[in-house]
Amino acid sequence: MQPLSKQPTTAKRIQKSDPAPSRWAYRFERLMLTPVFRKAMRIGLPFSVSLLLGLAYFADEARRESFNMALIDVRDDFQNRPEFMVNLMAVDGASTAIAEEIRAVVPLDFPLSSFELDLEDIRNNVAELAAVKKATVRIRTGGVLQIDVTERQPIAIWRTYEGIELVDNAGVAFRALPSRMSRPDLPLIAGEGAAKHLPEAMQLIRTATPLHKRMRGLARMGERRWDIVLDRGQRIMLPEKNPVQALQRVMALNSARDLLKRDVAAVDMRLAKRVTIRLNEDAVKQRWKARATEAEIQE
Repeated sequence: MQPLSKQPTTAKRIQKSDPAPSRWAYRFERLMLTPVFRKAMRIGLPFSVSLLLGLAYFADEARRESFNMALIDVRDDFQNRPEFMVNLMAVDGASTAIAEEIRAVVPLDFPLSSFELDLEDIRNNVAELAAVKKATVRIRTGGVLQIDVTERQPIAIWRTYEGIELVDNAGVAFRALPSRMSRPDLPLIAGEGAAKHLPEAMQLIRTATPLHKRMRGLARMGERRWDIVLDRGQRIMLPEKNPVQALQRVMALNSARDLLKRDVAAVDMRLAKRVTIRLNEDAVKQRWKARATEAEIQE
C-alpha cells in the first residue's frame, strides 16, 4: 500500500545552534571573572580613552589658553558675587592710636572678595604690634572685616639708657613715653633686666606702701638685686635673695624709730643678718664735730 503523500527518502535533520561559546568568548568571560580585569575594563579603559582624548585636545596651545581663560572667568564670577564681598573693616577693643596703627599695617582697598583675604596673615600683622596682646580676625555678616584686639595694660614705667617705656604685667615693653610725668600714676623701675623681674618689683612696691609718697622708683643693680630709691637721696639696698623679707624688716624699723626721717643716706640690707646704716655727709661731719667736742671736754 502506498502513502498518499510522497515521503522524502532521507529525513531532514533539524539544525540547532551550538550553545557552547566560541574560544574567544570563553576566554573573555573567564577574564571578566577576574576582579582586576573587570575593574580595568570598567574604570581603566574609559579613563585611558578620556585621557587620550583630553591630551589630543589640549595639545593645541590656543585651546589650552582658551580653556584656562574660561576657568579664570568662572572663578572670578563666583568669587566676586555680592555675598562674598567685604566692604569695610571694623576694629574693636583698641584705642584710637592703636586702631590707626592697625589700619596702617593692614592697608586694604575695599571692596574686596573674601577669597582674596588671608585672615591668618592679617592676624599675624596685627599681633606683631607691640601694644597688642591678642588679636582675632574674622569676616562678619554684612561684608565686614572684624578685628578684635586686646591691648596690653601698663603697670609700670621702665627706664633704660635708651629712654622710658611702658611695660605690662608680662614684662613686655610696648610703648615709649616722652617723659616720666606722662604717667605719674605708674611706678618707675630702672636698670638692665628690670622688666624680667617685674613681679618681684611690684611685690616690693606693695610692701613699701607707707613710703609711697616718698618713693622715686626701684633700680635693678647689676641685674642681681634691687635698690629702693626715695626722695632726699635715700636708698634702701636690698639683698639678692628674699628682698621682700628684708624690706619688711626695714619697714618695721622705720615704723618703730622713724629711721628714714633721719639724716640717713642708705639702709644697707645686702647682708640680711646685719642692718647697716650710712649717714649723710652733713650728719657725718656733725658726728665728728660732736666727738671732737666730747674729746676736748674730757681732756
